[in-house]
Amino acid sequence: MKRQAQLLGRLETKSACVCVIGQGYVGLSLSVGAANAGMEVVGMDIDAARVERLSSGVVDVPGVDHALALMALGSGRLSFATDADAVASADVVVICVPTPVADHGPDLSAIVTAATSVAARLTSGTLVVLESTTYPGTTEDVVLPLLETSGLKAGRDFALAFSPERIDPGNSKFGLANTPRIVGGIDSASTEVAAAFYSQLVDSVHTVSNCRAAELAKLLENTFRMVNIALVNELAQLCSDQGIDTWEVIGAAATKPFGFMPFYPGPGVGGHCIPLDPAYLAWQSRRDTGRPYRLVELAMDINEAMPDYVVRRIGDALGDRGVTLRGARIFALGVTYKPNVGDLRESAAVDVIRKLHAKGAEVRFHDPFVADLRAGGYSRSRSALTAAALARSDCVALLTPHDSYDLDWVVERAGLVFDARNAMGGVRRPNVVPL
Repeated sequence: MKRQAQLLGRLETKSACVCVIGQGYVGLSLSVGAANAGMEVVGMDIDAARVERLSSGVVDVPGVDHALALMALGSGRLSFATDADAVASADVVVICVPTPVADHGPDLSAIVTAATSVAARLTSGTLVVLESTTYPGTTEDVVLPLLETSGLKAGRDFALAFSPERIDPGNSKFGLANTPRIVGGIDSASTEVAAAFYSQLVDSVHTVSNCRAAELAKLLENTFRMVNIALVNELAQLCSDQGIDTWEVIGAAATKPFGFMPFYPGPGVGGHCIPLDPAYLAWQSRRDTGRPYRLVELAMDINEAMPDYVVRRIGDALGDRGVTLRGARIFALGVTYKPNVGDLRESAAVDVIRKLHAKGAEVRFHDPFVADLRAGGYSRSRSALTAAALARSDCVALLTPHDSYDLDWVVERAGLVFDARNAMGGVRRPNVVPL
């Protein structure tokens, strides 16, 4: 196909123009990567305030490499807009919009809106890629028909592929460039041109036979993690009942050089991917086969119950010291869903705080990334992390151990510390209660 050859040529010379729809941590990371690779990029987002901040050089999207973003902005190749008009002149259009779960099923409204907007501006010879995590069939059954309302035909007039994002916010070892990229198109030509695009951005591209395989691969990755986290979360409860050190057990098992991969318990799972992606599989299994995805649904139930378990353990630890949970002064350290990332989405730590508050505890919090917290009936601004604040607390709940915390300093000044993530490692202190 002549148009495909022309696009491949522009990709190889890095003269292609790219439009990335959605400037959250996924879309912005891609925009930054493409601009730093030498391509002209327009990052589009419907959030006018975000576009204004990014355009002025303020990069405050959690999980995005700040230094790389500033490099891309300084190159002059990256700009931002609130409308999708850049689609009309783009060689590559990538959709990176949220896909939350609503009523136990995927909410594709953002994908539908984005694809409809692209269709109104789509031109012949363009590559369109969906990156948003979703269930198998979305690219072909939802996005493709919407794009073809343009009058153009997928596979003939434009290429269409799915390539799941694999960004791990806060991971200093693996980023966009050195994490292999999965690509699956609606046909071989679409796969080829999409692989050529990502080859300019990442070290390795793995192609699969179709979009559905690529869509399911992403769900498998995070379902694997979620199921194994549920396994150790339940193990932690058993170990607590048996008086066995959970982390000692996991550490011992991890010495096996084959057949075992360590996962670690905590107050629950958070972020956009692990709590939500398995729900797509469970929903699709029930919809398409009438069968429950039993292992996945059970694992989801176990993880969702962990905040309640943490609250009970904190209550028990207080009770052992003659303090009731109602009225107890609790200082929660870390409220984001994972250490060193300012992202509150689906944060289990927030659920713990909300549930402690509902039980009548007086809960204050500190997190270097979060100034104000609103969750359910809980509403409070960040408290200062001082020796006096630690000393007057009945319990310090270490929920998300950011690297900036001096944990030895905290433990020395707190009367009781509940360590929900084994942040103290193998060192056991008399005033520290592990999960």
